[in-house]
Amino acid sequence: MAGQVNKIKEKCMADRVFGAAIIILSIITFIVIIYPLWFVIIASISNSNMVNQGKVVFWPKDINFYGYKQILQDARIWKGYLNTIFYVGAGTALNMIVTMPAAYALSRPDFKGRGKIMFYFVFTMFFSGGLVPLYMTISSLGLISTKTILVIMVLVNTYNLIIARTFIESSIPNDLYEAAVIDGCSHFRYFFSVVIPLSKAVIAVLVLYYAVFHWNDFFNALMFNSNNDNEPLQITLRSILLLNEAFANGTGAGAGGYGQAFADQVKYAAIIVSTVPILCVYPFIQKYFEKGVMIGAVKG
Repeated sequence: MAGQVNKIKEKCMADRVFGAAIIILSIITFIVIIYPLWFVIIASISNSNMVNQGKVVFWPKDINFYGYKQILQDARIWKGYLNTIFYVGAGTALNMIVTMPAAYALSRPDFKGRGKIMFYFVFTMFFSGGLVPLYMTISSLGLISTKTILVIMVLVNTYNLIIARTFIESSIPNDLYEAAVIDGCSHFRYFFSVVIPLSKAVIAVLVLYYAVFHWNDFFNALMFNSNNDNEPLQITLRSILLLNEAFANGTGAGAGGYGQAFADQVKYAAIIVSTVPILCVYPFIQKYFEKGVMIGAVKG
């Protein structure tokens, strides 16, 4: 009996040590992840010279909001914001309109040829035609320098399609479909009345994935757009930072240069302006995030 008691005590002690180690490791990981973001925040409101001298470490010094004032007073920023909000809203909506029906169709075991079609989707994850043929195709369609191309580009992400398909296969029993068919339900009625309401978790996750993609997308705008009126926020910030950096290095002033002493402050403020809005979306869908990702990833 005494031996068993000792084993139990040793096991409890080992569990406590393991739990403490996990907590310490989690705290260290949290600090490593959060500190760069915190540094950008305090650097954006601190004197640039003190930041460059390493005097700003944990708290801001010589606080001023020059960088934010200059950026937010720039009309290009607000135009970029409006364009990006349009691209995020319209693009994400189209992504979901295409992804969810495709995921449902590919999840049906009675859909003939679904294996071959899925192969075509997966094939695009590893091979592509290249940038030049893509540009020539878009140009032949007359979509260069239009808002349309920035909305429909990457209409379906194969990884997101796999997550949605696996979620539907593993979370919605086929018995529901059989019961719906007995009641005279068609595929369309079943999809909108059963599949969509039961897929809120994965829909929330995919909306976040697609929205972040459209918010951060600058490459497509850089390659396929030359109209300043269609520039998203990321391209606008890039232009401001390039002009500001050129002025800070003494290579020229030009419109958009904010002064050498405040060059870094403008840079850090630009990072915050472009990052905070999309970060604010995550708390609203956090409760769905883990469930949607884990269920959709088990058999993907």
